[in-house]
Amino acid sequence: QGSVDCPNLEFEYGDADGHGAELAELYSYTEEPELSHNRRCFEEDFHTQVPDRRWLELDRAQQKAYVMRLLDGLEVVNRDKRLRVARAILYLAQGVFGDCDNEGDVLHWSRHNSFLLYQLGTFSAFLELLNMEIENSQACSSALRKPAISLADSTELRYPLGLGGLWDNLWGQWPHTCLPCCPCRVLLSVMYLLVENIRVEQETDPPEWKTCRETFRMELSFPVHTEEPFALLLFTMVTKFCSGHAPHFPMKKVLLLLWKVLLFTLGGFEALQAMKVRRREELGLPPLPEDSIQVVRGMRAASPPTYAIELVEQQQQQQQQPQQPPKRGHRSRRPLMKQDSLDIYNERDPFKNDEGGVDEEENDDVDSGLEGELDLMERDAIIPAMPAQRPPIERVSFPKGLPWAPKVRQKDIEHFLEASRNKFIGFTLGQDTETLIGLPRPIHESVKTLKQHKYVSISDIQIKNEEELEKCPMSLGEEEVQETPCEVLYRAMLYNLPQYMIALLKILLAAAPTSKAKTDSINILADVLPEEMPITVLQSMKLGIDVNRHKEIIVKSISALLLLLLKHFKLNHIYQFEYVSQHLVFANCIPLILKFFNQNIMSYITAKNSISVLDYPHCTVCDLPELTAESLEAGDNNQFCWRNLFSCINLLRILNKLTKWKHSRTMMLVVFKSAPILKRALKVKQAMMQLYVLKLLKIQTKYLGRQWRKSNMKTMSAIYQKVRHRMNDDWAYGNDIDARPWDFQAEECTLRANIEAFNSRRYDKPQDSEFAPVDNCLQSVLGQRLELPEDFHYSYELWLEREVFSQPIRWEELLHCQ
Repeated sequence: QGSVDCPNLEFEYGDADGHGAELAELYSYTEEPELSHNRRCFEEDFHTQVPDRRWLELDRAQQKAYVMRLLDGLEVVNRDKRLRVARAILYLAQGVFGDCDNEGDVLHWSRHNSFLLYQLGTFSAFLELLNMEIENSQACSSALRKPAISLADSTELRYPLGLGGLWDNLWGQWPHTCLPCCPCRVLLSVMYLLVENIRVEQETDPPEWKTCRETFRMELSFPVHTEEPFALLLFTMVTKFCSGHAPHFPMKKVLLLLWKVLLFTLGGFEALQAMKVRRREELGLPPLPEDSIQVVRGMRAASPPTYAIELVEQQQQQQQQPQQPPKRGHRSRRPLMKQDSLDIYNERDPFKNDEGGVDEEENDDVDSGLEGELDLMERDAIIPAMPAQRPPIERVSFPKGLPWAPKVRQKDIEHFLEASRNKFIGFTLGQDTETLIGLPRPIHESVKTLKQHKYVSISDIQIKNEEELEKCPMSLGEEEVQETPCEVLYRAMLYNLPQYMIALLKILLAAAPTSKAKTDSINILADVLPEEMPITVLQSMKLGIDVNRHKEIIVKSISALLLLLLKHFKLNHIYQFEYVSQHLVFANCIPLILKFFNQNIMSYITAKNSISVLDYPHCTVCDLPELTAESLEAGDNNQFCWRNLFSCINLLRILNKLTKWKHSRTMMLVVFKSAPILKRALKVKQAMMQLYVLKLLKIQTKYLGRQWRKSNMKTMSAIYQKVRHRMNDDWAYGNDIDARPWDFQAEECTLRANIEAFNSRRYDKPQDSEFAPVDNCLQSVLGQRLELPEDFHYSYELWLEREVFSQPIRWEELLHCQ
């Protein structure tokens, strides 16, 4: 199967997957027995309190009364009793599936019960319990480390009979003693269900639910009882887990909850776009030239021409037939036929093992994924040669114009004028962009065109304001900082932010499919591996799918929350974004993402690591069919895996955020030979993913050399068609290859100095500042009361003799200038 046969992926990018899918990913398949355990805990307590009744039959007052009794049970001293009550509450949040007939009813009652539980203070109670569990050193010391299995191992789990010594190795590491379920898992599950059910809006929500949602958002964003937002507690759990102090934390649940809390409190991508439009209005900037979300959604993936194979077949037939005089229209088609046929014959199969060297990949053109849009001359040359009986409606429709409006920065205008003045006048005027005396008329027209497309970003205004505050701290006074959820979060994260970023990247590295299991790597599978070793082929296959799915969900949550942080911090203040970006770069985020993509990306996106009959809520209301090795191997019928494609796009967007307008980081892409890795990702026919791959290729094209550009003209054409144009941007020409590496180092150092100055000015409030007012009045200074030790009056005379009378005063030194 070649890339020509790869279908277009009907994928719609959004903040998250469907509501049911997001709830299902909270549970591992090994947690299935715990669902019935939760139900037993609830029913044992419920039938003693409310005999001969079902939960669905109670009115709201009776439901409230029962929940209040459950919450009182969380106050008992006995830890096991608290856990049983917590499980009963978890069963309520899961939708009392024992009383439901179908999946829709389970999801409905899960939402209904979540709002009820929150209104009665369940989230605050569970937050206190979570704090107790985090500080519980006994659970931490008794936690057993389970074996870390790499993706390669977990795929082999499907075929245990051929593993040889691997099973013996794993069996030696497998825990033979049974640990009781970590209470953190139950607590985090309840909190996740509350956050996710309340976060999702539906048209049928009553007004009180909408009020409840806003109250919950404010509670999570602006903490009242604690000094830190809830997201910071979860970040602390991540760092404790990575440092080895808490290996028993269920990290997948922590990361999923952290992502959803950030999504709920900061806002998703559409909310971010609305905030951006509002902020530009407040700053008096012109509106955005287009809505980027809508433009990307309207794009179509680049696809190969439908007649490429036909042209090859026709050429082969013509070679077999006797030579005939050329007919009209064939002359213009021959060069195209030759080029396309060579491309198809020389193309490597993208679904084979991609372990080939970089040199081999350098010559591999991504023609098949990108040659969909022909230029006008080629199209006019081919259309007359098509058969007359073919209806005209089958002609490919080409978009009119380019998708993005071109942008010009103030710096671009200054550089253009500086070069023009040096050429025609012989001197420059600095940052003056108005004086055009002595320049020829075409230059005047060029400057006019550049200014028409000038784009001033919010970041430009923020940098300019920061420079003014640094120059004139006294005259401009204190900066008014708006107290937004993003600002509160950054202030709370500031001093430990490097540790948070390193911890997230460590877990991402451990979950990446290209990573191999190492003895020193962190174990992210502690909450998914069962207590007993699988002994049958079916159990092994099920565990292999569960382990792979577990890793995919971790990658999804980390990529989504990192992208959310970067985008919101960039809107809040550019230097907050740069601070996070720089620590991600220092923690080797760029090579980590490239390592992630250095795999068979099509097989990753089409992976079928899910068992739909075992997903929540299906497994709670339907009779489970007998699983067989064949049914597990077949997987589902989906064209692609939503979470994996979502993760890939997020990681590409993060890579774009880190490298945009940063020459030093662009050179990292070149040094790590990212071009062939990114070219392989273009095989995926999804417009949004292709767009961000092409952006990354565009910024490094000028450094890849003329030969690379010559052999990748289809890729260059796709960049021209899909990526925004920057006037005077010489991305397609190698004019910057003489840039000095120490210039790049200076760029990072300057950026770091600006970030430190911003953080120091805004967040460090020293008491003895050099700008603090000084009391120059002698009487008021001498009249201040000083706190002296109680025994000072006993030794006062001795102190006076030693410190005052015995010290000679050299008055003449006052006359000497130093």
